[in-house]
Amino acid sequence: MTRSGRVWLPYLLVALVAVSSLAGLSIRPAEQSSRGSADYVVVAAAPGLRWEDLDPQRTPALWAEATRGAVGWLTVRSAHDVTCPADGWLTLGAGNYAAWDTREVTGRCAAAAPELNRPDAIGANVADQRTVVRNNQDRMPYGTTPGALAESVRCTYAVGPGAAIAAARPFGRVDKYAAELPEDPSALLDDCVLSIVDLGTINGGGAERQAAVAAADATLARVLAARPERSLMLIAGVSDTDPSSRLHVAIAEGPGWEGGWLTSAGTGRDGYLQLVDLAPTVLSALGRPAPEKLFAGYAATVSEGRPADPAVAMQGEHDADRRAIAQRGVAEIFFTVLAVVQLLLFAVSVPVLIRARRHAGPTGPPLPPRRLVTVVEAALIAAGLAIPAALLADLVPWWSAEHPAWMFGAATGALMVLGTLLIRLPRRYPRTLWPMAAVSATAVVVVAVDLLTGARLQLNGVAGYSAVYGVRYAGVGSVGLGALVAGLLLLAGCVAQKVTRQWRPLVVVIFGGLGVVMVGSPYLGADPTGAIALTAGVCVAAAISTGGWLTFPRFAWAALAGFVVTVGFAVFDLRRPPLEQGTLGRFLTALGNGTAGPAMQRAASASGQALVDSPLTLLAIFGALMMVFCQFSPWGGLNRVFGLHPAVRAGIAGTIVATLIAGIFGGTALGVAGTAAALAVPVAVLTTLRVLLHAADRTPPPGETDGPGGPSLRKSDEDLVPETERADPTRSVKPL
Repeated sequence: MTRSGRVWLPYLLVALVAVSSLAGLSIRPAEQSSRGSADYVVVAAAPGLRWEDLDPQRTPALWAEATRGAVGWLTVRSAHDVTCPADGWLTLGAGNYAAWDTREVTGRCAAAAPELNRPDAIGANVADQRTVVRNNQDRMPYGTTPGALAESVRCTYAVGPGAAIAAARPFGRVDKYAAELPEDPSALLDDCVLSIVDLGTINGGGAERQAAVAAADATLARVLAARPERSLMLIAGVSDTDPSSRLHVAIAEGPGWEGGWLTSAGTGRDGYLQLVDLAPTVLSALGRPAPEKLFAGYAATVSEGRPADPAVAMQGEHDADRRAIAQRGVAEIFFTVLAVVQLLLFAVSVPVLIRARRHAGPTGPPLPPRRLVTVVEAALIAAGLAIPAALLADLVPWWSAEHPAWMFGAATGALMVLGTLLIRLPRRYPRTLWPMAAVSATAVVVVAVDLLTGARLQLNGVAGYSAVYGVRYAGVGSVGLGALVAGLLLLAGCVAQKVTRQWRPLVVVIFGGLGVVMVGSPYLGADPTGAIALTAGVCVAAAISTGGWLTFPRFAWAALAGFVVTVGFAVFDLRRPPLEQGTLGRFLTALGNGTAGPAMQRAASASGQALVDSPLTLLAIFGALMMVFCQFSPWGGLNRVFGLHPAVRAGIAGTIVATLIAGIFGGTALGVAGTAAALAVPVAVLTTLRVLLHAADRTPPPGETDGPGGPSLRKSDEDLVPETERADPTRSVKPL
């Protein structure tokens, strides 16, 4: 091969890897979901109804429906911070996130009690409907039109005050209304194609709650006895009843809805459904089109694989509601403790770094004691493993323990200790970049295997996301994304450092291409925003992996590559059917039809709230301050790391770019960057400490023994520098 061919070969291979990555996004598994049809739909709902309320003896009707039909966990997210009964009923009837009012909820929610006018003996009017519609369209970020479901069918029958809210048209009219279910509701239920029945609100606990559930079950039994032929029963707990958000009951039973898990394109997870999915499900079952631009949810489908016994499927150790409750409290404790521990660890590391830097010359002050260096290194490795260990800890059913936080902490701590030992035991441990590469590889393997097996560790996991919030149900969350991005780019930098300069961009792009497919595929990570952010980080890392500044030509090529991949994502996503599109395709579709404004407003609002509330913000800030110290202080030593290992500098720079973009456009502010910092900064500090110790090496006077660095450590900086560069070490040292 000619010299010019050898020069261009890496770039051709980089282009091939990029094309292969985009091709990987088009792969999709065979679909096994189904959806039934019906002539009538009956929605029987009870605010506050949860799976723990169901029992074969106390609630025989509910239990029988759960046994025959398809089931799922219902997220009752609305436009209100707390979804009270009126908010839940309104969201049901709007098919979009709605709020009855904006008053703060501090205790038990008020009952759904709208002011109803009865101008005739047939229907009713909701007196406040016009005000509610105006508030939702003008003051809320969702552009919701309450009553959109009723407007989509010819006739709706409502039974009870809550059902009246759901069945009211935008101008307030309820087509047909009954305050209570009659003794024989046969004529009522087949009068309109859609009937909505209020089963009562399930409040409190103990005997009070059991009595309310028994009353709802008795009402449901009368509905089931009188339901029309070829009818679909939708049974749901449409709201919370106090500020503690929970997962609720969702059952669909009828022709084509026998057994299985309920799911939708909005959740992408078997067994999970959103409240906004119920309205599209009603219209889909009736064969009616959904109103364009008004519904935020997607019609439910049925997936196979559910255990026949509802107790096995939804209760006991598989109680997702119980796990989600424990996750909220433990996650806040874990990330707060992690932020404090890392801050203390960085504070302890600073004097060690300073002492290592001051050691110079044959008569200079002594190095830090070997034992101290060993302890600090072990602590930094353990800190870098905290996020992967927290993900793996969800293999243990800690949420079922009497003290979930202690159980989770013990499992995570044990995994951190085990991981630290496994990294220290190999003979390659003395090499400078080994701890960074090992910790990064651990994070990549843990997150990748989790995504390949359905992201089960992240769903309702401490280092994942909670289904209660109704934001994400499948794929990679912000914590997993931060760990994967940092792990991939740092590992790519460590591996690229072992090859000659011209091949380093190829190594970075290979790792990055695999990561883009992993994050961006709707059947794995399902996060196109994160994939585009990772693409930007990979482009920057590849551009400077050979050393030197990020010059304009390098920036131009990186920007062009990122633009091509982004366009490829958009094309692949927009070519999918509407119900299979990811968030990018849905956003571009909304941008095209002029409805993207509310989505952008919600993302900005979510970022602002996450910036203030999340402990990950502290991790990002503490990590940034420590990196600034390591790079710009006279004792930092990070510039020397970057000079000896330019590919590592490229990995760190790419991580910063990718995580900041992912946080800004993903609505998590510094959440992704905080996770990446929790993993990357400790191992970067460890690498800096090692390089400083190596820089202080000197020929000992006769009779003097080796210092704590030892001969094996003295060679480790050079071990990962390619032979072609060892003849002139200054070639590796480039300004930032």
